[in-house]
Amino acid sequence: MSPKATATGPGRQRVAASTGGSVPAAVEPSTAWAEYLAAARQLDGVRRSAAAAAGEQARSAETAREELTVVRTGLASQQERLRELGVPAISLVPSPPEVSEASRSMAGGPAAVLAALRAARGRAEAADAVLAARPRFRPGSWPARVRNLLVYGPLALVVPLIQVAVYAATGVGPASVAALICGLPMPAVAFVAGWVGIGRLFRVSPAERLDRTVRLGALVCLVPAVLVTAGLLLVLLAG
Repeated sequence: MSPKATATGPGRQRVAASTGGSVPAAVEPSTAWAEYLAAARQLDGVRRSAAAAAGEQARSAETAREELTVVRTGLASQQERLRELGVPAISLVPSPPEVSEASRSMAGGPAAVLAALRAARGRAEAADAVLAARPRFRPGSWPARVRNLLVYGPLALVVPLIQVAVYAATGVGPASVAALICGLPMPAVAFVAGWVGIGRLFRVSPAERLDRTVRLGALVCLVPAVLVTAGLLLVLLAG
């Protein structure tokens, strides 16, 4: 064996021993590229899904806002009609359990809110259909003069009719004179009662002013009393 072979042989053995006798396999470039493409596609899919979900939520939120506007307008009109029909205002306000139930039903995000608003709109439209189907006597929607005449007229006729009834029952005498005297201030009393009654019977929105047709009311309350008083006075004087 030559000196060169003696020097190089053990060195090669030591190198082989230090590496454990095996050389790590090289990674193929095509395999790494394929894994990179798969990861990029997966990330792009996640990004597209997130963008689609965000867009859907934005559309649901915008639709819910539009639906809320429609529902509020319909409920305001329906509330006005129910007040005209004499429904107490306390009955038109949701109770705390109803508010809690509505809050739970809308806790799922814009889609749940939109579904709840559409359900509320359907119930409101069904109630409108019921109100439209039933016949209604609504003097509150009549012109102010005609509407107020329903209040001033009966009150203006009460005292004159009582005076005529007393005269028919007793004839010319102290009772008829007392009825005539007591009836003199009654037109003012009838007018005040009618003025108050119109405010109680006919409701308007806070932004509007109730027209009580003061001149018409005073004339309606005064004319019957004047005519009956003049007639009874003439009869008493003639008697």
